Amino acid sequence: MSAAASGRRVLLLRHGQTSWNAVQRGQGHADIELDETGHGQAAAAAPYLAEYQPTMLWSSDLARCRQTTQYVAKETGLEPVYDERLREYDLGERTGLTLTEFEERYPAEFAEFAAGGWQAVPGGETVAEVRARTEAALTDVLAVLPDGESAVMVSHGGSLKCAIAAGLGWTDEQALSLAGLANCGWVVLKQAALGDPFRLAAYNLTAAR
Repeated sequence: MSAAASGRRVLLLRHGQTSWNAVQRGQGHADIELDETGHGQAAAAAPYLAEYQPTMLWSSDLARCRQTTQYVAKETGLEPVYDERLREYDLGERTGLTLTEFEERYPAEFAEFAAGGWQAVPGGETVAEVRARTEAALTDVLAVLPDGESAVMVSHGGSLKCAIAAGLGWTDEQALSLAGLANCGWVVLKQAALGDPFRLAAYNLTAAR
């Protein structure tokens, strides 16, 4: 799958599984590494991403994304740029809780959080804050991505929803309609020609498709 003759692609890849993902434990900014399954997912996904012939590779600086990115770098020969603006939501005081623990201990707060009200988490980031930083990172990528080329951005499930909304010009409420991305699932945003809006060309593609 080569890059289009005109227009651009942005490929948004979620990191592979960690041991915390496996038990639905909120990671936020905790620097958790991939587990054995996650390494396998990243190794399997990387050749598919390489088929798009990307010319840029950006990633969150957290370990689970850095490790996922290294598999893509190996397949593409690209040198990654690590950017803390692509980190997951900071979950503040709820970092490290499983979803079950969160719901049992703080039911009202959890209900708001589960409905998309991330600002309910004490000490955590708001949707607006995460959208602002992920949008800034995406803007920087697009500022230097030539016509006809593709970029890969490796990030996290929550923050990627913000980046997708920013790239498509959606509201935060519209982004809530997106299902959660699988570990090492990726999204394709495509622009037909420079100056055109980006469109959602594919969502939650995986190596197991």
